[in-house]
Amino acid sequence: MRSTFPLGIGHEPGEFCLMPSAADHRQKIDPLRDGCPVKAAIDVIRGRWKPSIMRELRDGTRRFSELRSALPSVTAQILSVQLRQLEADEIVTRTVYAEVPVRVEYELSAYGRTLSRVMDELETWGTTYLQRQKQQRAAGS
Repeated sequence: MRSTFPLGIGHEPGEFCLMPSAADHRQKIDPLRDGCPVKAAIDVIRGRWKPSIMRELRDGTRRFSELRSALPSVTAQILSVQLRQLEADEIVTRTVYAEVPVRVEYELSAYGRTLSRVMDELETWGTTYLQRQKQQRAAGS
C-alpha cells in the first residue's frame, strides 16, 4: 500500500505525491540470480550505501535522521531508496509511529541479522585487500 505525503517546496499547498511502497523496490526477475545463490546474496547487499546502512543498524534501531548523520555523504533520497530496497528484501524492518512529526525507525530484521557474520567476514577480507593494495602501490612507487 502506498502512502501519500505532502509535496515539498515549490508545490502548491495541499498537493500530494505517492510514496513508493517496499513492494515497489523488490528484486526483479533475473534468471542468472535465480540460478546462482552467490549472485542472489550479492544483489541484496549491493548498493553504494547498503553495507554502511547495515553496519549502522547492527548496533540497534536508528531513526532516519540518525542514519543521515552517520552517513553524511548520502542524500536523503538515496538513503530512502536503499532503505526501501533492504526492507523489500526483508533485511530491514521499518516502523512508523503515528506522532507529529511522524517518527520512523529502522532496524535489522531477524533475517537481516543472519547476514552479520557474512558482513563481518567481508569487512575482514576488505581490510586485508585494502592493505595489500596499499603495499602494492608503495612497492610500485
